[in-house]
Parts: sequence; structure tokens; C-alpha cells
Amino acid sequence: MRAILTYHSIDESGSPISVSERVFRRHIEWLAGGNVSVVTLDALLELPADADAVALTFDDAFANFGAVAAPLLIDHDLPATVFVVSDAAGTTNRWKAGADRGVPELPLLGWEALRGLAQRGVAIGAHTRTHANLARVPLTQLEDEIVGADERLRAEIGVSPTAFAYPYGGVNDQAAELVGRYYSWGCTTAMRMLSTHERPATLPRIDMFYFRELGQLESWGTHRFRLRLGLRAGARLVRRRLRSMMGAA
Repeated sequence: MRAILTYHSIDESGSPISVSERVFRRHIEWLAGGNVSVVTLDALLELPADADAVALTFDDAFANFGAVAAPLLIDHDLPATVFVVSDAAGTTNRWKAGADRGVPELPLLGWEALRGLAQRGVAIGAHTRTHANLARVPLTQLEDEIVGADERLRAEIGVSPTAFAYPYGGVNDQAAELVGRYYSWGCTTAMRMLSTHERPATLPRIDMFYFRELGQLESWGTHRFRLRLGLRAGARLVRRRLRSMMGAA
């Protein structure tokens, strides 16, 4: 089984994007124990479908990634990708489009810290310029969010990002086409394992918020793990459809 695992903030708030430091440390100890291979995004897509391997990703580039997550990852020699909202670096997650419901305002890593992480082997990916939902913006803004993020990261860090993550999982055909043109990989919020044939611009990921309880991640590869993943994916799909219906009303 191959999968891309997603984290956002490592904090104690209990918000929908948060995993506590205690849980995160437990996850890292288990991942570092050789139960699965932890590899880069590039390497993961090259492995056979039956390989037990994961890639670790972190959305938004919260300051607690630098304070808590990165030292643990580096100590255990585990690769990871952190996705940066380029126009928000060094500020907070009070996005231009507005605050996310139920999510605390938290500081984001600045450019100096991001450059330091890149020098220590952390891959830096793009997460748009402003954290916009790309499924809801006009075409002119779509290009600015996707291409502009790439340009800013190259200017600030000196390397061109190879991976992109869609805020809120918002992706349409136009966004996926642009991401495919400028990046090697695009990461969505679709809750499932990697299949044999994936479109590089719309890769699925598994949100670790739903695997916080003891034994849930550790049941990797079992029927129990697959059942939980399927239930969480189904619940997320229902919520998304309900939100879409309410928005259209």
C-alpha cells in the first residue's frame, strides 16, 4: 500500500486541522520503526503498487512545523514536503479570503526559516499565493495563484518547487491543467491510497487528523485500516456535497 499522508498544524487546540504533539510524536516513532518506508513524493510514485510506503506532507507551513515537526523528522531521517502559501509567509493563517471556521489563528514560517529548512533537506512545495479555493476563482486569478506561487518560491528560496497542494482540495480541470504544466505533482484532499495509475496533478492523500487515536495509523495495511479510511472518505464526500448544495441554493 502506498499513500501520501497529510498534516497541517501540530498544536493542542483540537481544531479540524490540528494534531497534538503527543500524537505526532507517536506517529513519527511508529513510522521511523520500519513498519513502512517513508520516502519522498518523487520516490513514492516510482515504487510498485504493493510497496508499503508513504510520503509525508504538511500544508500551510505553520511555525509549529519548524518548532516541533521538522526537528523530529530530521532526527529520524524522514523526508517531508511542506506546502507554503507564498504571500502569507511570516504572517498568520488569517487568509485573505477569510478565516477558516473552527481553526485558531496561528503563525506561519517566514522566509528565513523556510530557507533554513530547505537547506536541511525539507522539500518546499507551493500552496497558492493566498490560500484561495481554486475551484471558485476566475481563470485570471487561477493562473496568478498557481504560477505566482512558483515564481515567489523560486525568488525567495532559490529552487523551483516540484509539488503543489490545492487549498481545501479545491480543484477543477483548469487548475489541474495549470498545475500539471508547472509542477511534477499536485496533491488533493481525496481520502484514499494511491492506485496503480494516478494523474500526477491530482494525487490523493490521507489526512492524519482522522487517525489520531492509538492504533489507527498503527493498523496500517489491515482490514480495520481500510475500513476506517473508507468510512472517513465517505463522510467527507457527503459533507462536501452538502456544502455544494447549500452554496447553490
